[in-house]
Amino acid sequence: MTRTVSGSFDITRTAEPPFDAADGVVLGRMRFDKTFRGALEATSVVHMTSAMTSVKGSAGYVAVERITGSLAGKAGSFVVLHTGLMDRGAPSLTITVVPDSGTGELVGLAGEMAIEIVEGEHRYRMTYTLGGA
Repeated sequence: MTRTVSGSFDITRTAEPPFDAADGVVLGRMRFDKTFRGALEATSVVHMTSAMTSVKGSAGYVAVERITGSLAGKAGSFVVLHTGLMDRGAPSLTITVVPDSGTGELVGLAGEMAIEIVEGEHRYRMTYTLGGA
C-alpha cells in the first residue's frame, strides 16, 4: 500500500570552500543537518556536491542523505539520493529512497520525497511503500 506523509524540517548549512573552478563553473561541497517533524520524526545529514555556472539560474547538485528516526511510528534509518537542476531558473528536483537502504522497521522502504519552501518554512512530502526484504 502506498502512503503519503508530510511535515516540516529545520536545516543548518555548512559550506566548504570550492574545490574546483574553471571557465565560469564552480564546483563545491556543502553539508546540511536536518531535523524533521510530522510523520517523519528524524534527523539527517546531507552531503552535497554542486556545480554553479556563470549563467544566472543554471546549476546542478547531487547529494546523499542518511535519515534516522521514525516514519509513521516505525523506527530505523534509510538513505535518499538527491538530483537537482536549475535550467535558467526552471527547477527540477528528484529525491529517491536508495533501494535496500532501510534498516530496523524500515527494511523494504521504497519511495520518493518532495521538498518545498513556503514563506521561509521548509516542508517535505514523502510517498512510500514499506514491504519485506
